[in-house]
Amino acid sequence: MTITTQPMEKFLKDYQPPAFSIDAIDLTFELQPERTRVVNRMQITPIGSETKLVLDGEHLQLILISLNGKSLASGEYQLTATTLMLKVPCVAFELEVVTEINPQSNTRLEGLYRSSGNYCTQCEAEGFRSITYFLDRPDVLSLFTTKVIASKSEVPILLSNGNLIESGDYDADNHYAIWQDPYKKPSYLFALVAGTLDKIEDRYLTADGRSVCLEIYVEPHNLDKCSHAMTSLKKAMRWDEERFGLSYDLDRYMVVAVDDFNMGAMENKGLNIFNSKFVLANSNTATDHDYEGIEAVIGHEYFHNWTGNRVTCRDWFQLTLKEGLTVFRDQEFSADMLSPAVKRIEDVRQLRSYQFPEDTGPMAHPIQPQSYIEMNNFYTLTVYEKGAEIVRLYHTLLGESGFQKGMDVYIDRFDGQAVTIEDFRHAMEEANQQDLSQLQNWYVQAGTPCLKVRSEFDEASCRFRLHFSQMLHNQQTHLPFLIPVLIRFMDECGQDLPVELDIASDHLFLTEKGWLLKVTELNQSFDFVGLSQEPIVSLLRHFSAPVQLDFPQSAESTIALASFDNDPFVRWESIQTLAMANLKYCIECYEENRSMVFTTAYQTAFLQVIQDASMDKALKSLALALPELSYLAEQYTCKNIDAILAAHNFLKVAIADAFEVELKQLYFQLQDQQAPDYQYSATEIANRKLKNICLKYLLHHSHNLDIAVEQYQKGHNMTDVLAALDAMNWHTSGARNACLEDFYHHWHEDQLVLDKWFALHASAPIENSLEVVKKLIQEPKFSYKNPNRVRSVLGVFGRQNWVGFHHASGEGYIFYAEQVLVVDAINPQIAARLVGAFSAWRSLAEPRKTQMNQALHHILDTPDLSKDVYEIVSKTLGRSV
Repeated sequence: MTITTQPMEKFLKDYQPPAFSIDAIDLTFELQPERTRVVNRMQITPIGSETKLVLDGEHLQLILISLNGKSLASGEYQLTATTLMLKVPCVAFELEVVTEINPQSNTRLEGLYRSSGNYCTQCEAEGFRSITYFLDRPDVLSLFTTKVIASKSEVPILLSNGNLIESGDYDADNHYAIWQDPYKKPSYLFALVAGTLDKIEDRYLTADGRSVCLEIYVEPHNLDKCSHAMTSLKKAMRWDEERFGLSYDLDRYMVVAVDDFNMGAMENKGLNIFNSKFVLANSNTATDHDYEGIEAVIGHEYFHNWTGNRVTCRDWFQLTLKEGLTVFRDQEFSADMLSPAVKRIEDVRQLRSYQFPEDTGPMAHPIQPQSYIEMNNFYTLTVYEKGAEIVRLYHTLLGESGFQKGMDVYIDRFDGQAVTIEDFRHAMEEANQQDLSQLQNWYVQAGTPCLKVRSEFDEASCRFRLHFSQMLHNQQTHLPFLIPVLIRFMDECGQDLPVELDIASDHLFLTEKGWLLKVTELNQSFDFVGLSQEPIVSLLRHFSAPVQLDFPQSAESTIALASFDNDPFVRWESIQTLAMANLKYCIECYEENRSMVFTTAYQTAFLQVIQDASMDKALKSLALALPELSYLAEQYTCKNIDAILAAHNFLKVAIADAFEVELKQLYFQLQDQQAPDYQYSATEIANRKLKNICLKYLLHHSHNLDIAVEQYQKGHNMTDVLAALDAMNWHTSGARNACLEDFYHHWHEDQLVLDKWFALHASAPIENSLEVVKKLIQEPKFSYKNPNRVRSVLGVFGRQNWVGFHHASGEGYIFYAEQVLVVDAINPQIAARLVGAFSAWRSLAEPRKTQMNQALHHILDTPDLSKDVYEIVSKTLGRSV
């Protein structure tokens, strides 16, 4: 391993508050593609007696530095590749730093960069130091004033944070705009966008009577794809006022969509910058999933205005403070906009399929990481989605009213401050007069707890016992979690049975979601009395805690839960339990060279779902879907890829065989009910989801190929078009190829739709899929510099194409490793995310385990590896960093 500077690990335990405050910063940008000059004038006050100032800075050319108006000679400061150090007075002073940067060559897309002729910034987590020298840390809050100067003809739009206070001609060729943000903020929330953009505009009247100008800026040819984003923004603003009592605080709210962006979006104060994927949509180009994603991400970034901007993080170890809380808020928003039950199940599916594997992999970390080399590597599902689940624990324990009281205290007390997860917990505790300190164990322990439950029923005494045991993956000892378990006792027909603890306890209490049992010890038993029969137990209702539940029940009890339970999550979970049992049995058969079987229990449950006319169609579509491959693989400490694929494929075909008549009938019934024009509504979305999962099963018989071709050719909406292409994607047929060629011909000029074409090819589970992907990266429309395009090909291939990526030859691993290195030289953040596809190498059966290990070593042994990729690969291999 050869790197220029050995990466340094940072630890939460070493946190020290800043020695200086930067009270105000006045920035002037003279924009030029290759030589942008940045003049940075800071008003700085020492907090203690420190007189040595160390500013962060990378990829900068220092032009001038002056202290209180006096230029400093080179001997009066010290410059390294990452810092600027100088001796300063022990009283308030002014420091001016002039630097030059090259936005055109900045393919990292961090700091200030130029893409498609437009200038854009991305400063979270530590990108501001690539713009100018500064104390680039979230606990340094400053008042920002930004002047932007650029060519009137080439850069007509000049945007930054806050309110526009002045604009006009700078000289004959250039113009300027001055923006001032009235609220102190950390440098990671700074934003600048400039270029040739057009906008749609609307207004919103806040609950306190202020009229806010809403603007969405896009490239001119995308102006017709902004209306859904604008509608979503207004919904989010209204929802936050009604649910949390929080109103917007500036006169203007701006959203900008750019094609080249490492993240989904960024909540910069008053000027949110979005990956165009999460802004642009119309019925011809976007699927239901795209529409839902736009609504959620627009909401997420808007909600950050209070939970992230007005109240921000003290340090990056507190990232889940803003992200976990805001994900919880956007999940609740999306649930209220469409279907709470379906949204909850979809969130759980994502958590189990992608975050649970992260918890058992080499990069497992607590939602509050204790150390890092590159902070960008910790923008993970653990910090975001699992973090949201821990916030949900507060809500489950305290109820809506108690949670809102805690939020009120949190916002009122810490507005304008940079705080910690402990501050959030203390606000919740104080508002509700409860001790919630045990929740801290969720923040500092890595891994998904397994909650093992065993039951006993004594018919003579009518006594029923539940025994709970907590375990943590690969850890002999750990602190006990506080696990809220929503619980219901019912009979075989779904009728409630009474609940009464043998001994009165504050561990069982009634909530707005039903009976809640608090498990607080590693081993804990609860006795219930007064039951006339052994109950069927509905456990972990609403998925009340992010755990793996190990609670064996009979097939009859599981079918009863799937058929009659009044909690949609438990109904779905019970059907998935039967499916998982069937898949595991098929894997066992494959490994023992026996014939695989479609079990009677799963057939019974599957048929009941199809025939249940009262069941919500979106919920039904989720119930009919098999567990995802990644979640199935997580059930095994030694993953036999061939057996997992064979079992999954067998069961899909078996379902298509057994229920072809019912699936066809349901498909055509839903097709006939389809509205003539595309509608983004819960009812129409549910109909399309159910229709298209029926289609996917039907396409496991080649004689149904014409159904998918016809759906594609009708082209009613992008959801149906893409579903038809996806359903026939595993067929190596002329019909499938013709449809894909037609799709490319029609959409090759639309970047976001073309990403879908690339992803379809990259995900196709066909024998020569590796050769297909090798051809894709040679396509003229493929670009390593565009993160969305890289994700649509390499990201999809590594995460979703098990046939190609895990090819028995090991060639998929070697190819992928080479591609990681290519991307690393261009954009280390994106390269580091690609490496995640290798995270399960230790749990693979041979020879894949050795093959993937060799691919990882090939990456690590490459000179000049970025610290982003170095950290991920080192930890994946189990090496000390």
